[in-house]
Amino acid sequence: MSPFKAGLLAIVVLALLSYFGFTKTNPFAHPYQLKATVADVQNLQPKAPVRIAGVEVGKVKKVEPVPDSAAGEVTMELKKQALPIHRDATLKVRPRIFLEGNYFVDLKPGSPSAPVLADKSVLPMRQTALSVSLSDILSALQSDVRGNLQTLLREYSSGLSKGGAEGFNRATRYFASAYRFTAITNDALLGEQPTRDVRGLLRGSQRTFSALAADPEALQQLVTDLNVTAGALARQDSALEASVPALRDTLRVGQPALASLNAALPTLRAFAVEALPGVRSSLPTLNAGIPWLHQARLLMGRTELRGLSRELRRATPSLVSLNLQLRPLLRTGRALSSCTNNVLEPFIESRIPSIESGNNNQEVRRQVVRSFVGLSGESRLNDANTPFFHIQGVNPLNLTAGRIEPAAPQDPRTPPPHRPDVACETQDPPNLNAPGGPANQFSSRGPRTSAATMRQIGAGWRHMLRSGKFAALERRFRALAKERKR
Repeated sequence: MSPFKAGLLAIVVLALLSYFGFTKTNPFAHPYQLKATVADVQNLQPKAPVRIAGVEVGKVKKVEPVPDSAAGEVTMELKKQALPIHRDATLKVRPRIFLEGNYFVDLKPGSPSAPVLADKSVLPMRQTALSVSLSDILSALQSDVRGNLQTLLREYSSGLSKGGAEGFNRATRYFASAYRFTAITNDALLGEQPTRDVRGLLRGSQRTFSALAADPEALQQLVTDLNVTAGALARQDSALEASVPALRDTLRVGQPALASLNAALPTLRAFAVEALPGVRSSLPTLNAGIPWLHQARLLMGRTELRGLSRELRRATPSLVSLNLQLRPLLRTGRALSSCTNNVLEPFIESRIPSIESGNNNQEVRRQVVRSFVGLSGESRLNDANTPFFHIQGVNPLNLTAGRIEPAAPQDPRTPPPHRPDVACETQDPPNLNAPGGPANQFSSRGPRTSAATMRQIGAGWRHMLRSGKFAALERRFRALAKERKR
């Protein structure tokens, strides 16, 4: 190698060693990188230290602006002793001491139970914060803020005077238990999942404050009302002073109730979670039910059901009187219906026993109709112009086995018992099973007497024919017929 090449190579090696020596850069190392989005990077510069609990664990590699935003993205390189960094890690840009100048990054690696962040991960803006500097305080203390602060200090001073400070000192003995419950309350306010629940709380608070800011007049009236309320409470300082011991006793008594309420909150929370789908689905139900409610409201108007109710109110006494008067009629109708169902209908449907094989077990409703036909055929004499009803006798010897058909009751001269004092519905249907027997058994006299009676009847008919009474009757009927024709 020539002296020139050797000298040039020595100069390059010395330059590289000097660079790595002064910059402390290791080209063979691959440090852990962490990125974070900060709302305001302030005066943070590259190579600014990154500290954990005051110990420097890395450097800021670069600071870049976020497009279309006032925020910035900070890229940091961390040493091995800074690892691991968890997902719930937080970061704050803080000013260094006066002699150091500039800013540094205060990093908290997060809780061990959270997942570990991989290399080149990005912390979101909600996990980063800015420290309050003197310039921020001076910019916030404008004239109106300073006036409100003076008012607050003046009122606070007047509250501590005249025994207020002594009362505050006496109240310090209760601070331990009060702060303990306050800490429990604050921890509960974080929710079961602090990141998501707090984010939801902040989102809801943002919507609330946006709604308040959208109506300045309503916000001004709210502040005015609060001022009036505070003034009214201030004028009743004696009553408030007397109510404080009662409030203490109330809290002491109400603590078990609050404990029971706290124990019931998990169940209530589970119920709220289960009821949430039903509440969400109730909106379409309400939208569908509102038109029906509107129509129902119109239905209850003066010209609709309300007017009908008014007319019914007038007619109701008359209807009640009519119902009272209809009781005897309804009672008789009920008895008639019961008699028809229990007595008459079973009788009509019952069957008549008979000794004739072709006429046995015929229903009463059929035989009653047929009897009218028989009566029509038997109700005439020779010329069919007489109003008399003629019955032709039947020779018992022509019947089967000398028996009368149908069989007569035991005593034909004795009618069935008539009981008007007994309800028809409780009486038995008529008994169609009448006793049978020889024909002479049912005659009021013996067979000889019956034959003699028949001879007497025949003699009477012959006497009437010989006396000419039928001719006189015929002439009389003919005269009546002529008078009707006229």
